[in-house]
Amino acid sequence: MASKRMNVLVYAGNGSTIESVRHCVYSLRRLLSPHYAVIPVNGDAIIKEPWTASCALFVMPGGADLGYCRTLNGEGNRRITQFVERGGAYFGFCAGGYYASKRCEFEVGNPKLEVVGDRELAFFPGTCRGLAFPGFVYHSEQGARDAELEVDKTALADGTVPEVFKSYYNGGGVFVDAPKFKGRGVEILASYTEKLHVESGEGAAAIVYCKVGDGAAILTGPHPEFAAVNLDPKADAADFRRVIQSLAQDDKPRTDFVKACLMKLGLQVNQEQSTVPSLSRLHLTSMRPPDASKIVDALKDIIVSQDGEEYIKDENDTFHLEKPSAWSLGKLNDALAEDRQDKTDQDDGGEDRILDYSTVVKRVIIHENEHPSSKETPYFNHHAYFANLKHYQSTTKDVNADFGRDLLYGEVITSTNTMLEKNTQLLRRLPSGFTATATVQVAGRGRGTNVWVSPAGSLMFSLVVRHEMSLMPKAPIVFLQYLAALAIVEGIISYDTGYQDFPIKLKWPNDIYALDPSQSSASKTYVKIGGILVNSHYSSAEYLSVVGIGLNTTNALPTTSLAALTPAHLPPITPEKLLARLVTTFSSLYSRFRTTGFDRDFEEMYYRHWLHTDQIVTLEAEGGIKARIKGITRDWGLLIAEELGWEDRPTGKIVQLQSDSNSFDFFKGLLKRKV
Repeated sequence: MASKRMNVLVYAGNGSTIESVRHCVYSLRRLLSPHYAVIPVNGDAIIKEPWTASCALFVMPGGADLGYCRTLNGEGNRRITQFVERGGAYFGFCAGGYYASKRCEFEVGNPKLEVVGDRELAFFPGTCRGLAFPGFVYHSEQGARDAELEVDKTALADGTVPEVFKSYYNGGGVFVDAPKFKGRGVEILASYTEKLHVESGEGAAAIVYCKVGDGAAILTGPHPEFAAVNLDPKADAADFRRVIQSLAQDDKPRTDFVKACLMKLGLQVNQEQSTVPSLSRLHLTSMRPPDASKIVDALKDIIVSQDGEEYIKDENDTFHLEKPSAWSLGKLNDALAEDRQDKTDQDDGGEDRILDYSTVVKRVIIHENEHPSSKETPYFNHHAYFANLKHYQSTTKDVNADFGRDLLYGEVITSTNTMLEKNTQLLRRLPSGFTATATVQVAGRGRGTNVWVSPAGSLMFSLVVRHEMSLMPKAPIVFLQYLAALAIVEGIISYDTGYQDFPIKLKWPNDIYALDPSQSSASKTYVKIGGILVNSHYSSAEYLSVVGIGLNTTNALPTTSLAALTPAHLPPITPEKLLARLVTTFSSLYSRFRTTGFDRDFEEMYYRHWLHTDQIVTLEAEGGIKARIKGITRDWGLLIAEELGWEDRPTGKIVQLQSDSNSFDFFKGLLKRKV
């Protein structure tokens, strides 16, 4: 089995700067969505987690390379090198370019700034020397400039490539004698055109491509990933406004150049640069619309009035509560027109730029008289959802009618999990079974360092579960992730007549995989199609949990979708009906779990659907021993592995591993301890 490489990891650990990471993530998400998930990761993740099999590109942003050395020297760099040599790709911007050269020479002779030494990665087999241009000051724009770069179009065969463009520069180096390394797989992609501050040897290489084993690296001195729109014109630096204006004029050729670089590294680029849409209004309703007022009543003690309007100001977000019944028809139409124009969080003229979503006020329309109309929520049919919910409740055993009854929907939101879990005042007052869903998430979250890509066509929702402490001896909270995984698989195979053989499986502890329809059925190649994230807080004798689920429904990228796997003769999957089926299935499973715990029936159901029966793995946390996966414990959901000795014979030793402290790379057969 082969894992599809769908992650782009941006190093955000020791040595990196917040601004450089944000610029990287901003630009890469716009150029690579929806093909890849762009994820910031720290040093621990690089050193300890099994990231290489699913990673398409590792990015080292700007910052200070000594911090990179302190964290990654040794094991971290060994894993990065191995990843690239085995076919991966590395993109190093500025400090990331210094760091990946054989030798770094920065401000030699300057006692305050000098950094000199050999580096472990050595993708560029020579020296990166800086400053290419003088004036650099850490955490300042004083040395920033609009550096002119001349592109070698013969080295970039794909895409529309400019001959010359201006790039943001602040502290980068030049790759000394780069032409002399042509025989070692080095190509010059762009050169500085202006006089340099340091000796560059032959040429003036600003950006180089380096062949590394079966993979490759691109290293830069300047910052072609920086978009002018995200630079601060108020920065305390002479001439910086002119620099920004100059960079803005060359934004298209800059973007075209970065696209060409990404394609040279083997990535699939979105030719139509995507933008992050503005946040939309949220719609709160219930199966019986008047019951929405009960939710509001439960929130009364945290609602504050300001200028005649009602707000909830919580830890992460501020919510503005609105009631359509209080509006005139004209005012409502105006508001809906405004929503369609996507202006809710870009009041500065709609420019696509880096946004701090926690500062954006989230507007919530409370529908107490009737469900939202198709004009208000064109991408989600509330009438269809509640009709299917009622139907499935009538046909599902032990279903709790509270689950899915109260619904918060937004066309474009940050993250359903963040909105519930990070706003604890709100969460403490919501009923068990409260559901939040969205059409598009712009800041989705995943387990650990992971993220699940959330384009339109994904079904994304979160459930509130209030689990009493008294249930813990019999029904531990750790099993919520297993119940959610079972609910997805059982819900899909019972979605409608003909779905009982749908090719979908569980990966321990909380991922959903499906057969890859692009591969032959004989190859049994599975790809990730969904994920689960459970966050729990202890409060007043109960656990408040948010169960988040993301599932590719109709979107074919970044892996595959339920729609791509659905035979043409079966009724199509719709988000409203699927949400209703998954919520009622989870509700039924959870109701039974509260009574029986994770009993033998649950265990057998879980094994029927999972991928790991008798799989042989390497337990890196146990000194690299081989073991065979035997199951999970019914008391605390620990993974059971049986140690193997000579000729894979059992030694009699049993190892148990926790789901929240280990990472399982199914395709590599590795279990690694998380720290």
